[in-house]
Amino acid sequence: MKGHSRRELLTGLAFISPWIIGFSVFMAYPIAMSGYYSFCDYNVLTRPVWIGARNYIDLVRHDPLFWTSLENTFYYAALALPFGMILALALALLLNAKVRGMTIYRTIFFVPSLVPAVALGILWLWIFNGDYGLLNEFLKFCHVPQPQWLSDPTWSKPALVLTGLWTVGNAMVIYLAGLQDVPQTLYEAAELDGAGWWGKTWHVTLPMLSPVILFNLIMGIIGTLQIFTLPYVMFPGGSPVHSTYFYTMYLYDNAFVYLKMGYACAMGWIMFFMILGLTMLAVRLSSRRVYYGGS
Repeated sequence: MKGHSRRELLTGLAFISPWIIGFSVFMAYPIAMSGYYSFCDYNVLTRPVWIGARNYIDLVRHDPLFWTSLENTFYYAALALPFGMILALALALLLNAKVRGMTIYRTIFFVPSLVPAVALGILWLWIFNGDYGLLNEFLKFCHVPQPQWLSDPTWSKPALVLTGLWTVGNAMVIYLAGLQDVPQTLYEAAELDGAGWWGKTWHVTLPMLSPVILFNLIMGIIGTLQIFTLPYVMFPGGSPVHSTYFYTMYLYDNAFVYLKMGYACAMGWIMFFMILGLTMLAVRLSSRRVYYGGS
């Protein structure tokens, strides 16, 4: 029996060995080495030199650009995350109605999320153009002041937030899937109790969607704090005046422009612990507000 079990174990390991090798080579080893390099002076071209926690100390105490990029990132996340979640949920509620041709409407709102980020950035560069962009032409038609979206530090981050709102289709589809699982009997019971549209939404829909909302919140935290492609395409170098110089852009520059790989690894681990801490905080604060069916 033991010999038979051992053969089954070896057979199973043989089948999953490609995944084990791939995970070890492309995930586990790079993660472990980045932790080691974060304590080294390493420029990729020479051997790493152990310097202890100096990279972390320099980041926190002697690098003002680190704090600038961190502030920009959290400012963007504070705007993009709630607005994106609210818009995605509102669209899901609207597209959950039983209306003729609803599948076409759902497709229309989902397709923008499939556009590659680089193409999306180039498209919105034309829309936000301060002289002849579509958005400012519309604002001019409405007799509203037209800001310089791409060159004014006050409006650069809101421009990125608006661009991000165009791609809420992924979260919208997840909300739609959650709405399909809400039992109709709960709505019928709420109607018998005299609940209107808002009462059914607040007391039935949102509690039943709370696990989905929590999931999208966590994914939103990860995504907004790691924003890179859109600002890199739309605002090269974090222009104007480093107002769009985000944490990931500074990490990228340290790693591949300045060849300060050890410094960049330290930044990567700081970001990891920031995201981990915020995720744990979100789960902790929502523990009493998330309802799981059958619990």
